[in-house]
Amino acid sequence: MTAFGDIMRRAVEATPGAIGGAFADSEGEMVDGFATYDKHEWACLTAQYGIVLNQLHSAFGTWHFGGPEYFIAQHTDLDVVVHSVAQGYYALLAVKDDRGSAPLAIALSSLRTAASELRKEMA
Repeated sequence: MTAFGDIMRRAVEATPGAIGGAFADSEGEMVDGFATYDKHEWACLTAQYGIVLNQLHSAFGTWHFGGPEYFIAQHTDLDVVVHSVAQGYYALLAVKDDRGSAPLAIALSSLRTAASELRKEMA
């Protein structure tokens, strides 16, 4: 595991119900990550949310608001937080809470910390 993967591992471990974290480039290619999930499915999930982030960048760029810092997608069984890092890179954290109340505030805080650490590591 690289330093990037270690950063994501810490974010996952700091977030109750987290099943994985990923650091990916602007093409959706996972640089590194940490997940308690099937590796292939995790890579696909990471890439798909990269596409969504790119679409949001395009939409907000059109409106001259600047790109999104983060977005949250809530699904029936999984919540996903995606955070821009730098130079098109992004970090993702997925949370599954069987009680139906995923700790999104903790997930966002963990991911913000990870994004800051990833930026430092990229430098």
